[in-house]
Amino acid sequence: MSTSPSLSVLDLVPVRSGQTSAQALAASLALVERADELGYERYWFAEHHNMAAVAASTPPVMIAAAAARTSRIRVGSGGVMLPNHAPLVVAEQFAALEALAPGRIDLGIGRAPGSDPVVTALLRASGPTSDVERFPEHVQNILALMEPDGARLRLTDGKIYDVRATPAATGSPTVWLLGSSDYSARLAAELGLPYVFANHFSGAGIDQVLALYRDGYRPSDAHPEPRTFLTVNAVVAPTADEAHERALPQLRAMARLRTGRPMGRAETVEEALATPLDGLGQQMIDDMRSRWVIGEPEAARQEIADLAARRGVDEVMVVPVAGTYAGEPLDATPGRVRTLELLAD
Repeated sequence: MSTSPSLSVLDLVPVRSGQTSAQALAASLALVERADELGYERYWFAEHHNMAAVAASTPPVMIAAAAARTSRIRVGSGGVMLPNHAPLVVAEQFAALEALAPGRIDLGIGRAPGSDPVVTALLRASGPTSDVERFPEHVQNILALMEPDGARLRLTDGKIYDVRATPAATGSPTVWLLGSSDYSARLAAELGLPYVFANHFSGAGIDQVLALYRDGYRPSDAHPEPRTFLTVNAVVAPTADEAHERALPQLRAMARLRTGRPMGRAETVEEALATPLDGLGQQMIDDMRSRWVIGEPEAARQEIADLAARRGVDEVMVVPVAGTYAGEPLDATPGRVRTLELLAD
């Protein structure tokens, strides 16, 4: 038997057929409370925009709400999409979160916009925020701004101006870089930061990317050793048949996304079972199913342990993507709750 890794959670706050965003948010906050009770290491909220099936658009708001409802678990972003935001705003938001929940805040930073070009333009309507080409500079600015000494800026007249994130916390959030390619892995190694591979989105090249990060790592004061984990989509149920049924709505949604088809709110299990996809969609589903953790508890726990051992990590962040049946409550996600419960046993 492989040693069991620590488990964490990434939440995209899914919205399903017949459900309001308010109900989806309530379900996710109930889920983070349960994850806290079950002993999960951390719970992160994603940032996506203009997606009917996803209500995770404002990680700092969700983090604040989650921190208020929990006592132990680390809460954070997976991640803040930095091109959408001014570095000072991000630093101040997370300094405030750290002040509210000392020692429990993670700032995961991503480089993608998290939406389509039109919405990306709207996010930057008041002017350029965090230019993608300046991503390394802006990451370093955030790190400096959240430190007690802040950052020192040289103005055009030659004067020095001190800037600090406020309110000042007694500590700083842990900053992670996120990615599914070598760009963020190389930058994390260069800056001496922890790195997370987004395996739930794309598992391509994972071994090469993790090797680049570890081999090129430059120790920092905060992180003398490289630190990394990976994500994986998971659906666990008392039986394998139920797990595969609950996985189908999200599998179909991902197939639609990757073939450029219209996206709506997530289907119920019954809706997914009643409407077959064409051959191309089914081929994608079969491929994704082979890379997700879908099954009954013992097999799923072993699969996660084996995945962690193969990649040399001691933590795995699961994305609980279990769908719901039509008769289940709209303000709860029983399949996602059960996935976390069964993995934690």
